[in-house]
Amino acid sequence: MAHLTAFERNCPHPSVVDHALANTRQSVYWLENEPQTNYPSVQGESWVDLVIVGGGFHGLWTAIRAKERHPELSVSVVEAHQVGWAASGRNGGFVEASLTHGESNGLQRWPEEMPTLERLGAENLQGIEDTIAKYHMNVDFERTGSLDVATEEYQLDWIRDEEGYLDAQQVRAEVNSPLYLGGLWHRDTTALVNPAKLAHELARVATELGVSIYEHSLVRRIDTAGSHVEVVTDDGVITGDHAVLATNVFPSLLRRNRLMTVPVYDYVLMTEPLSAEQLDSIGWAHRQGLSDLGNQFHYYRLTADNRILFGGYDAVYFPGRKVRAEHENRPASHQRLAAHFFATFPQLEGLTFTNKWAGAIDTCSRFCAFFGTAREGRVAYAAGFTGLGVAATRFAADVCLDLLDGEQTERTGLRMVREKPVPFPPEPFATGGIQVTRWALNRADHNKGRRNVLLKTLDALGMGFDS
Repeated sequence: MAHLTAFERNCPHPSVVDHALANTRQSVYWLENEPQTNYPSVQGESWVDLVIVGGGFHGLWTAIRAKERHPELSVSVVEAHQVGWAASGRNGGFVEASLTHGESNGLQRWPEEMPTLERLGAENLQGIEDTIAKYHMNVDFERTGSLDVATEEYQLDWIRDEEGYLDAQQVRAEVNSPLYLGGLWHRDTTALVNPAKLAHELARVATELGVSIYEHSLVRRIDTAGSHVEVVTDDGVITGDHAVLATNVFPSLLRRNRLMTVPVYDYVLMTEPLSAEQLDSIGWAHRQGLSDLGNQFHYYRLTADNRILFGGYDAVYFPGRKVRAEHENRPASHQRLAAHFFATFPQLEGLTFTNKWAGAIDTCSRFCAFFGTAREGRVAYAAGFTGLGVAATRFAADVCLDLLDGEQTERTGLRMVREKPVPFPPEPFATGGIQVTRWALNRADHNKGRRNVLLKTLDALGMGFDS
């Protein structure tokens, strides 16, 4: 008989879930509470030194870092919709030092580079904090650290010998859940932000530095014109000496990268603000970001007004590699999240969720960003952040600018930067492969973490698929 997970063994009564979701809005909490941006669209022709495609974290960090390096540069950012409307405004707001989606993923792929990558990641996180302070950015930044929590006995073997290990009593003194059997406290490698505020504040800073931002300007193609590149929209063309592609989960403007990523949908709930009594029942005085240790894992955190964001677990790929609004409303995923929430915090029964939403993650097979250039070095790109891009996009901005400068730096000399992930197969093979892998991950979570032949083979091939 399959092993039931802690969330299944402690499943709340369906009426608890129904009550909590009864009046939940299908709306991104972060975005609905921020004023909409109002930048002009591209019209006619213009010429700049650097044109950036994409108005999310990666594009905006690239614009700021370019102006900080070379204030004389003319820089434009072109966004298809509005600044921060996609992944940058929908995520959990975890700002992680890791550039490799965790230590184990990095050690498996680039063991000799991990000391450097960990140092660069720490410097990158500190650079984000310093930038927020320098430009007086209102983003609800908190350097909280994070807790990895074990909800199954077998998971304790993965963390028991690590620095920062907490036993059941110690971890429940931090955050009081009857499911917690142990934990690992990373005290200084995680911060939390309001991601929509961060995107909008990055845009503000960029414009104050002289960057031109354009919204509602879908880029149809990028052409090479002599020694320049042309970014072509329906209503205009921006010609630049160089370009950076920061299109994240959306189809790459470079054909070579079309199979490098797949859009995987992640689902999220946001509670109403907790009362003082409710907060007291769970503790959480240090306000760490939390995640549990299954292959299918949850991430959760407190907001500035003491709501709980609770997301993850279901990671859903829809056939065809399409990013579509209709994929965001998936009742089964939000119901499962609600059930797991009350399994984790039964003392919060009666709490309601105000918002539910989803977003597409640009997943690549090595689970962290990849980088490169095209068009004889005039175009640089990064993609494949796989859910850990809030901080890594700033590092990617520096890598892209280094690559356009054409000089080897510590960053561009890394194997992690020079190597590419294994591409995903085309359809229909991508759908079949991803679905059977999801089945295998779910089976592992129901078999005390034991990975079957398929997962072990994918591990050996460098295809990731481990939280």
